[in-house]
Formats: sequence, C-alpha cells, structure tokens
Amino acid sequence: MALIASRLHLVWIATVCGKLKTDFRYSNTLGWNTFPVPTLTDKNKADLTRCAEDILLARESHFPATIADLYDPEAMPADLRAAHERNDETLERIYIGRRFRNDTERLEKLFDLYTKMTADPSGKGKAARK
Repeated sequence: MALIASRLHLVWIATVCGKLKTDFRYSNTLGWNTFPVPTLTDKNKADLTRCAEDILLARESHFPATIADLYDPEAMPADLRAAHERNDETLERIYIGRRFRNDTERLEKLFDLYTKMTADPSGKGKAARK
C-alpha cells in the first residue's frame, strides 16, 4: 500500500496510464506491473509497512469521513497529509537517498529503472520485482 499511496506511483500512473479529465486511469498491466521498484531490504519493507499503517490509522481516526472527504485538497486532515509526506520521504530515500526535486526527476529515475528492468532478459535485474 505504501507504494500505491505514494507520489512516485501517482506520477508513474499519470504518465504511463494517463488521465481522463482529472481522474487517473489505472491498468494493472500498464501501471502496476511496469512500476519499477528497487530491491527492498527487510528494513525498507518494515519502514514502508509502518508508513502504510500510519496512513490507514490516520484515515480511521476520521471515521466516518469518506475517501472523497479525506482527500479533498482544501480540507485534507493535517495528520493524514503528514502520514503521506512521511511515506513519500521514506520511499524516495529508498530510491535515491533523498527527496526528489520534482516530478521530472521522479520520472527520470523511474524510466531509468524501467529500462534496466526490461533490458534483463531473465527478468531478474536489480529493479526486477521480487
């Protein structure tokens, strides 16, 4: 969930799957199956699990608010926004050791990893999904 809830993943989906008006289009074959993920250590997995739990706990604390209510850009609860920020920072540090400067830099890294992932005929390259 930490991967899917990240800015990194949304930028990838917007680029490879596209949008219809302002809504993201999603395809498991174009979006999820092609999303390049570096090899994750046990610590990385634990950190991302904690981030996902924090997002879910923040959502739950605002029950019975709907997802639409929670993700209204003008009214998003501060604790939920902070949980997503921590998730993005954690994930981006896994990818490059720091936060990305912008979406262009995010896409450059993702396409670099994707190129490496697809160039390995065994499918077991450094960025291949485990």
